Amino acid sequence: MQNDHEEPVGSAPGAGAGRRARAVMVLGTSSGAGKSWLATALCRWYARQGLRVAPFKAQNMSNNARVVAAAGADAPAGEIGSAQYFQALAARAVPDVRMNPLLLKPERDTHSQVVLMGRVDAALGATPWRGRSARVWPVVAAALDALMHDNDVVVIEGAGSPAEINLSDVDIVNMRVAEHAAAACLLVTDIDRGGAFAHLYGTWALLPPAQRGLLRGFVLNKFRGDAALLDPGPRLLQQRTGVPTVATLPMWREHGLPEEDGMFDERAVTAAGEVRLRVAVVAFPHISNLDEFAPLRNVPGLSLHWVRTPSQIDGWGARDWIILPGSKSTSADLAWLRRQGMDRAVAAHAQRGAPVLGICAGLQMLGEAMIDPHGIDGNGPGLGLLPLVTTFAQDKTVVQTRASFGTVRGVWQPLSGLEVRGYEIHHGHSAEHPAMAAAGRHGHPVMASGLAWQDDSGNVLGVYLHGLFEDGAVMQALFGVYTPTLDAVFDGLADHAERHFDAGVLASLLR
Repeated sequence: MQNDHEEPVGSAPGAGAGRRARAVMVLGTSSGAGKSWLATALCRWYARQGLRVAPFKAQNMSNNARVVAAAGADAPAGEIGSAQYFQALAARAVPDVRMNPLLLKPERDTHSQVVLMGRVDAALGATPWRGRSARVWPVVAAALDALMHDNDVVVIEGAGSPAEINLSDVDIVNMRVAEHAAAACLLVTDIDRGGAFAHLYGTWALLPPAQRGLLRGFVLNKFRGDAALLDPGPRLLQQRTGVPTVATLPMWREHGLPEEDGMFDERAVTAAGEVRLRVAVVAFPHISNLDEFAPLRNVPGLSLHWVRTPSQIDGWGARDWIILPGSKSTSADLAWLRRQGMDRAVAAHAQRGAPVLGICAGLQMLGEAMIDPHGIDGNGPGLGLLPLVTTFAQDKTVVQTRASFGTVRGVWQPLSGLEVRGYEIHHGHSAEHPAMAAAGRHGHPVMASGLAWQDDSGNVLGVYLHGLFEDGAVMQALFGVYTPTLDAVFDGLADHAERHFDAGVLASLLR
C-alpha cells in the first residue's frame, strides 16, 4: 500500500530497461543497530510500489547461510548469508549469489571459511585480512553493477559501522560501496542501548566530507516511551550535521524476522497458551543456521530453550525434545559437548525414550564415528545414538533439496510419507556402520540418499536437511498449526516502516 502522502515512485530514476538502478543503503552505528531488519522492510516497501528490487551486502560474516541460485545458468548453486536470502524474498526476487558476493563463516575466533560468489575459496581463506580487499573488490563491484543493471532499486546493507577508521583503507562493504553505487544512505542506531545521538554524531564526524554528503537521514530504532522526550535532540543534531532524523521506529520484538546473526535469547521463549512441550536447542560455540528454529517461537504451548549445560534440562520428561543443530565445526563442537557433560545428558534423554533430533552436523554427532581422510573437520567417536559412520568429503554439498520421508516411527511418525523442501550445506555423507550392522544393530533410513535416519527405538532421528521447521506441512504434521508465512512477515515490516518514516522520505530516496 502506498502512503497517501508519498509521490509515485514507479518513474524514479533508474526505472526501465537498460537504465542503472537507484541504490538505497542502510548503514548502522554498530552491529545490531537494525540494518538487516530495516533493509528487509525497504525491500518489501519498494517492491510494493511496482519496482524491480534486489538486496545487496558486499560482505557478511555469519554461519547462517542459505543455498541459492548461481549467477550463471550453468554454474552450481551457492551460499549467501541468510539475511540477504530473506531480503531477496521480501523484494519478491529470486535469491542469487550476487546479492552477497563475500560470505565469511567463522570456524574459530581467528579464522573464517571464505565463500566467494557462493563457493568456498580456500586460497582466499589463507590470505591475510588486509590483503583480501584488492583481490575481492573487483568481484564485489561486478556483482553490484550486475544487480544495478537488472533492477530499478538495489537496497544495500552495510556491515558494522562505516566509521571504523582502522579499516577504512580496506573497506569493501560500507562507504566504498556507497560511493560506487551513488547510494542514498540512511544511518540507523539502536536507541535502546543509550547514547544514540552521540553514536549518530560521532559516526557522521568520522566520515570524510564527501561521504557525509551521501547521508540522507538518521533513523532511531528500538525506541520505547514517549517520542516527545526526544526533543530537542533531533533538531540539534540536524543543526550540527545538516542531516534530518527521518524515522523513530518503536521497539518491536515480535516482528517474526529471524535474527541476522542467529543471535538468541538464553531465556526460554514460550508461545501463547499452557506449556505442553519443551524443546531444547543445544547452543554449540560454532552453531550454524540457528535462524531455522525461529518458527518454533510461534507454536502455541511450545517453550523454546537454548541450552549449554545439563542443569538446564534437568527433570525434563519423555515428551520433551532435545535438538542438536548444525555446526560450522562438528568435531570441535562435539568435544565442547563432552566437556560440558551434555553428551551424557543427551544420551540419558534418549535412553528414557525421549525425542532427540539431529540436523546436519547434529546427525553426524549422533552417529558412532566420524572419519576425516581429507583433514576437513577431524576424526573421532560420535555419541553412538545412531549406528552410523560419517565420512567427510573434500567437496562441500551445497544444494536445495526436495525429498519425501518414508515410514517414520515414534513421535516423528506424522512425518511419514511427507514431501519436504529444505537445503543441504555439509561435507561428506553418513551410512550404516558395517560392524554394528553385522552385530545386529541397524540404522533405519527414512529418506532416500541417506538424508535421514532413525534408531531401532524410533525416538532418535537425524536429518541432513536444514529448514524443516520453515516448511508449513512439517509444522502442521508435528504441531497441528500453521505459523505466519514469511510473506506476511515482510508485509508487516514494510507497514511498520511506512507508519514511522516521515511522509515522502522513502520515495525521495530514489530521486
